[in-house]
Amino acid sequence: MFTQKYYNNHNTLINIKGASITANPPNVNIYEFTGLFEKVPEPGTNEETIKEALGLENTMWGSTVLTTGKVLAMVIYTGLEMRIVMNSRSPRTKIGKLDLEVNSLSKLLFALLLCLSVMIVALDRFEGQWYLSMARFMLLLSSIIPISLRVNLEFAKLVYSWQIDHDKGIAGTVARNSAIPEELGRIQFLLTDKTGTLTQNEMIFKKLSFEFGTYEQGMIGDIKGILEKQCKKYDGPMADYSARFDKAEALDTSKKLFKRDKETIVRDVVSAMCLCHNVTPVIENSQKIYQGSSPDEIALVQIAEMMGYIVDYRDESTISITNISGKKEDYKVLANFPFSSSTKRMGIILQHVQSGRYIFYLKGADTVMKDRVPDKQKGFLMDECEVLAREGLRTLVFSQKYLLESEYQAWRKKYDEATHVLVNREERIQEVVSSLEKDMEFLCVTGVEDKLQDDVCTTLETLRNAGIKVWMLTGDKVETGICIAISAGIKASSQSLYIMKELTDPLLVNYHLNKFAGTPNCVLIIDGTTLSVAIERLEETFYSIACKAPAVVCCRCSPTQKAQIAEAIKRITKLKVCCIGDGGNDVGMIQASDVGIGIEGKEGKQAALAADYSILKFNALNKLFLWHGRLAYKRSAVLAQFIFHRGLIIAIIQVYFSVCFYYVSISIYSGLLLFGFTTVYTIFPIFSLVNQLLNPLVPLIFFFLIRSSTRTLIWNVP
Repeated sequence: MFTQKYYNNHNTLINIKGASITANPPNVNIYEFTGLFEKVPEPGTNEETIKEALGLENTMWGSTVLTTGKVLAMVIYTGLEMRIVMNSRSPRTKIGKLDLEVNSLSKLLFALLLCLSVMIVALDRFEGQWYLSMARFMLLLSSIIPISLRVNLEFAKLVYSWQIDHDKGIAGTVARNSAIPEELGRIQFLLTDKTGTLTQNEMIFKKLSFEFGTYEQGMIGDIKGILEKQCKKYDGPMADYSARFDKAEALDTSKKLFKRDKETIVRDVVSAMCLCHNVTPVIENSQKIYQGSSPDEIALVQIAEMMGYIVDYRDESTISITNISGKKEDYKVLANFPFSSSTKRMGIILQHVQSGRYIFYLKGADTVMKDRVPDKQKGFLMDECEVLAREGLRTLVFSQKYLLESEYQAWRKKYDEATHVLVNREERIQEVVSSLEKDMEFLCVTGVEDKLQDDVCTTLETLRNAGIKVWMLTGDKVETGICIAISAGIKASSQSLYIMKELTDPLLVNYHLNKFAGTPNCVLIIDGTTLSVAIERLEETFYSIACKAPAVVCCRCSPTQKAQIAEAIKRITKLKVCCIGDGGNDVGMIQASDVGIGIEGKEGKQAALAADYSILKFNALNKLFLWHGRLAYKRSAVLAQFIFHRGLIIAIIQVYFSVCFYYVSISIYSGLLLFGFTTVYTIFPIFSLVNQLLNPLVPLIFFFLIRSSTRTLIWNVP
């Protein structure tokens, strides 16, 4: 950029004349920034006006940590205009159902206190200053109101949270919210993410599917042999294209696709895996590791490294790799289009330094890539992705395009014009990028396996038998979701599947929902398109039917939809919902739930820090729900019932004494006796904190015990 070059030459930015930065007004979207740096020429010079687009990659938000070097920056937003301030909200205090029930019962007891006071005064025929007498009786009978209960319950909850934190059976579990431990024993819906939650988020290479064949994990040696031959034969990828199309550019004729050598395509695929990403190699403790925002991208780079292609260096403008023959390949990064949940694809334009070739790589989900490859390759792409998904593999489609220099320069001019626009910049950029994504050459479909976490099947089976309904919310394909639902045990062997996929007509969605309602013991599988119609147009119908299903799998589900589902189930069913996830896209769902649980995984601690409880592995839910949750609820119920009864005993004796002795408003107890009774003499409630009638393994085996808590049989309020 101009400012970087100027600073390198002058060691300051203060002397720049005619420079300005224009930025959009403040808004709440932290993933969007649109600005323009402009430097007008000084009078009397022949300099041209310099314009450079400023985007999100040029910004540093608050609390950003700079690991190396230094930064000179201009502050644009301050005070209330800062994104972090505009996005900050007052935290929602979660209140347990038991606390609300205690509050309701306290109101009933106050009404009882008032009735008893009025009754005594009425029996005395409202003689004299009866209202003063009624006030005295309300004070005498005030032990009915359990004032100390709140303190006792809060202390008990601290004890429960401490026990969760220090349970060696679920080491690493942290209770970040000590106000709702008993809610863990009353969960009736569990909404779970898939990747990193049910699975380990450790990608294992399984297959490379080409039009001409498939290479599996055990055939890496064959791939290496092909790569060695190709690296000796050609200098860099797409050498056969440059031999043909450079002549076409000189003759000003159009490019025509041709039948390529199979081994050349294999080399191009491994090159694409090694180059089309946003992963950076770094050295930590004398070892090279890869850092990136997505574990999937890191896994693909590691797979390429396993095949002999190693990423040596990466920054914003260059990528250096070493191929299997030991030769260095350098690339200039001309444009980079990062992956997003809306585009579902990632692209990069490179120039191979040694040969000068312009190459455009594009990878993404099959749903978006199918429209960017030739029609004759579309059928194979979709069929192969479906086959790999049925095997439980995560799929990614790779494609490429050879660009003539004139073709790239013409596109670059349009791209620069779009980046200099301040209004609707993203839409304009996307239009220009989409124009380049036409007629991509399909390379292959990669299939990687994400292994299930330990004891996922037994954990889900135990929770299901305990009466907890499990919903899996994933962004993966329907076929992958079905495979994981079966292998993880969300679908029992005796249950069938009902699939609702790509339905956009509300009448058709309603028809299928009613048909599903009449199918017993059936798991509902629904994709994002159908789910959007069901949530927006048929909300009541959808949730009333889906919540009765033994399990539901929502595929191609966006983070917003996850949060909407959690909120809707709470609102419509009035039942307790727990959400569990491991990534930043699960935070909305976790915060919307009654109890949020975050897993500390490879996607960071964002979900764990936003949750009420954080765990290391999914199988910790068994003990968290069936043991700690049930025990906390049972003990709190016993404690509350005891204190309620203790206050009633004192009050009833006082009522009997006052009625027998001519409605006299004198306490039957001395102050010391009453104080001793409510403290030393009735200290037994503390045993509700330490009593342990069952072995911790018993509720895990006899899972029906928790149904007494989820069905509110331990603590009943009429």
